[in-house]
Amino acid sequence: MEEVPAKILVVDDNQDNVDLLHFALSDLHYHVIKALNGKSAIVIAEREQPDLILLDIQMPEMDGFEVLRRLHQNPRTEKIAVIL
Repeated sequence: MEEVPAKILVVDDNQDNVDLLHFALSDLHYHVIKALNGKSAIVIAEREQPDLILLDIQMPEMDGFEVLRRLHQNPRTEKIAVIL
């Protein structure tokens, strides 16, 4: 039986940071999903149900703390592990 790779959602408003993490984590055989802002991160997290979210703190419009607060308020995303 083939092992399913863990899903990691990378959230950062800096495209270079997202690309770097995508490259490094994909090389380690993780399934990487990208979001460039907090609003899309919340939508993607609910839809994709990642195993882990790597979340930037300083982002325009909605910072990482607000994203985390909203994820914890949603029963579908409240248990997803998040690293700020």
